[in-house]
Amino acid sequence: MKARIGIDLGGTKVEGIRLEPDGAVSARLRVDTPKNDYPATVSAIVDLAGALDPDRRLKIGVGTPGSWVAARGQMQNCNSTWLNRRPLLSDLNAALEDRVRIANDADCFALSEAHGGSAGSEGIVFGVILGTGVGGGIVMDGRLVAGPNGLAGEWGHTPLVQTEPGLPPRTCYCGRTDCVETFLSGPGLLLTHRTLWAEENDGPDSAETVYERAALPADPGVWWDTSDPSAPDARDRARLTLHTWCRMLGANLARVVNTLDPHVIVLGGGLSGMRAVYPAIRACMAPHVFGEVFETRLLAPRFGAASGVRGAAWLWGESES
Repeated sequence: MKARIGIDLGGTKVEGIRLEPDGAVSARLRVDTPKNDYPATVSAIVDLAGALDPDRRLKIGVGTPGSWVAARGQMQNCNSTWLNRRPLLSDLNAALEDRVRIANDADCFALSEAHGGSAGSEGIVFGVILGTGVGGGIVMDGRLVAGPNGLAGEWGHTPLVQTEPGLPPRTCYCGRTDCVETFLSGPGLLLTHRTLWAEENDGPDSAETVYERAALPADPGVWWDTSDPSAPDARDRARLTLHTWCRMLGANLARVVNTLDPHVIVLGGGLSGMRAVYPAIRACMAPHVFGEVFETRLLAPRFGAASGVRGAAWLWGESES
């Protein structure tokens, strides 16, 4: 395998790495994303690739917010909206001598964790992004799964399996109601807490703060049974919110298990750092999994925030570099 370039096109920054044949990152650069400026965004990616590979000979993978639809030759579903309906892959390949592949950033995360990450060499891997948004990617036998609609693994905009009492419907930015993302993202978790505990005067300001207030024990145990729903204090309120979130997440991940039957589910994004809730999530999945056997493992990511850009470099296989 030769070295290759990985680039992560985010909403605030464009980050690039040079991944060496041994898997080491020999160079890392980042620049601000030119918001609302498509030509400048293309130029930023081209310039970053050139800085990482002055000889202009290495293969380049780019992780994007949204997906490429080959049949139309354009991007779709990008929350960086200036990319939508643009011929991003074609424009990048025209500038970089047909050395570019692109994929959704969640796909890149899954690919990274399947190549030297938490998923190791497992056969079927479902990579989940739980952050500002919710996304997913599927890797089978080390290869990214991609379909004609550019939607493989895109579970964040499917209808939530179940909502909880006291939580009214939510409209998603995509125009649909009760998408998974509206409840299971970081902002969704925070909104759930504020909805359940509207009387709270000094409430948390982020999903991470909810988790901190819950002060979950290092020994996972069954921490949700230690809360007092009749007279909850700040810790109990946070724990009850997290358990509500875990029940919804568990039911919806079980739907993925019943459809895809992955060996491993790897959680990524900012909420993947809430490690003490992992046993609760899996316990909440189990009743919804069809059949008597539930062997799918639920794992934290090995590469964390670096997984996306690393996975972009893996869009080219070893024999293609």
